[in-house]
Amino acid sequence: MPISSLVAILAGVFGLLIGSFLNVVIWRVPRGESLNFPASHCPHCDHAIRPWDNIPVISWIVLRGKCRDCGAPVTPRYLLVELGTGLFFAAVAFWVFTAPQAPTSVVALILTLVAYLYLAAISVALAFIDLETHRLPNVLVLPGYIVGLALLTASCFFTGDFGPLVVAAIAGAVLFTVYFVMALVYPGGMGLGDVKLAGVLGLFLGWQGWGEVAVGAFAPFVLGGIFSLVLILTKRAGRKSGIPFGPWMLIGAWVGIFVGRELSGWYLGLFGLV
Repeated sequence: MPISSLVAILAGVFGLLIGSFLNVVIWRVPRGESLNFPASHCPHCDHAIRPWDNIPVISWIVLRGKCRDCGAPVTPRYLLVELGTGLFFAAVAFWVFTAPQAPTSVVALILTLVAYLYLAAISVALAFIDLETHRLPNVLVLPGYIVGLALLTASCFFTGDFGPLVVAAIAGAVLFTVYFVMALVYPGGMGLGDVKLAGVLGLFLGWQGWGEVAVGAFAPFVLGGIFSLVLILTKRAGRKSGIPFGPWMLIGAWVGIFVGRELSGWYLGLFGLV
C-alpha cells in the first residue's frame, strides 16, 4: 500500500475521534461553557454519556440517533461532523503527501500535515458555529495565526526554504486588509470575525502559492453568491437575509488549497499567460 494511502487511512480514523470532540466545541464554545467540565452529557436529561455510547459514528447509528436514557433525539449533525471530519482528514493527508509542492523532508512533511489538519479541524468547527450563531469566536480563530505560523515556520527550517513563509505572511496580511476595508465600507455584510479569519486563511493559502491565494480569495464570493441567488430564486431568503459568509470563506479557501494551482493555471492558460 502506498504511504500516502496508509497515512490517509490513519488520518481518517484520527479525524473520526477529532470530529467527536468538535461536536463538543460546536455546542459549548458559543455558549461560553468549558470544554473540560462537565463530561459529555445529554442536554435534555443531563445524564452522562457512557464511554461505549461515545464511539464516533457507530454509537449514533446503534442508538438510532437517540439518548439511551431519555430517548430524546440526537441531532444528525453529530454524525455528520464525525463522519465528515474523518473523510476531511483523510483527504487532507492524501493531498499533503501527493501534492507536487510537498516538502522533501520527512519532518517538514509531517509538520505541514499537522498544520493543515489543524486548519481542517477549526474549519469544521467554525463553519457549523457560524451557521448556527452567525459568529466566528476569537477563541477558535486567533490561535490559527500562532499555530499556523509556528508549524509552517518549523517546516521551513527543515527544508531550508523560507520563500513559502514570506508569501504566507504577505498573503495573510493582504487578505486581512482587504476584508477589513470591506467591513468598513459595508459593515452589514462583513463582520470583524470574517476579517480575522481572512488573515488565517491567507496564511495557509499563501504557503502554497499565489495561484492558491487567488482562487481561495475569489471562490468564496462566487460560491456564496451562487448559493444566495438560489435561495432568493426559490424564495427561501430575501435580499436582506443574513447569510453567514464564514462557511463560504472556509470552503473557498479549501478549494484554493486543493486545486488552486490547477485552476489558476487553467485560467491563465486561456489568455496564453502560461
